[in-house]
Order: sequence, then structure tokens, then C-alpha cells
Amino acid sequence: MKLRVKLIEGVAFLGESESGHALVMDGAPEGGGRNLGPRPMETVLLGTGGCTAYDVVHILRKGRHAITDCVVEIEAERASEDPKVFTRIHFHFRVTGDRLQREAVERAIHLSAEKYCSASIMLAKTATITHDFELVDAS
Repeated sequence: MKLRVKLIEGVAFLGESESGHALVMDGAPEGGGRNLGPRPMETVLLGTGGCTAYDVVHILRKGRHAITDCVVEIEAERASEDPKVFTRIHFHFRVTGDRLQREAVERAIHLSAEKYCSASIMLAKTATITHDFELVDAS
């Protein structure tokens, strides 16, 4: 995988992906930024949320479960000293579908966390990661 990150101005950067997509990242005003985009560490969590949500949706659909929506809310804490790695991350899944089985959703989240989501497995090297979920019936 090849990516490119280029300085725009101040401490704002343009990140370009191998797949041809781009996003702007910037620092907070107190750090010299202009708040033009998410902080780089926020993008790490957003990517991790996307990785685990993708897994959960894919696993449930592969099992022919009628999933119509999946929202992942993430709360995290970082170390107070450099390097300010993530020390705690909590993922709350809100999964919507028609007659979803609690055990199937729990299994999908577990498989993502333990086997498939490379991002969360890497972050688990420094952070305690927890998960919970709620089911929303679409019918």
C-alpha cells in the first residue's frame, strides 16, 4: 500500500490514498492549525471504526442476517506523556435490522476484534479495547 501526505500550509496536510481518495488533516489552533480537518489521531480512530464496522456488516450479511444500518460510536483516552498512544478505546455498536439475533451480532463483533480488524488489533498493543452493542429492530 502506498500513500502520500503533503503539507498544505501551517500544519494542515493532504493525505492521498493509493485508491485515489484524499482527506485534509489539520491541527488545533493552539497547535498552529486552522481546524481545516480532523486531527491525524482522530483519523486513526475513524479508520479503525470503519475497519471494524466493515467487518461486522460483512460478517452479518454473509450470514444472511437482514442488517440495514450500523453505527459505531468510539470513545478513547490517550497517554498524557509522549508518545501519546491510545490507552483505552471503547466501541459502541448500534446495529439495525429485521429480527437480528443478539448472538450473531456479538459473534460478528468478536470476530472483527479478534481476527479481522487489523487496525483495532494493532491498537490493542497499547490500548485496552472494549465493545458493547445495542440492537434496533427495523420492523
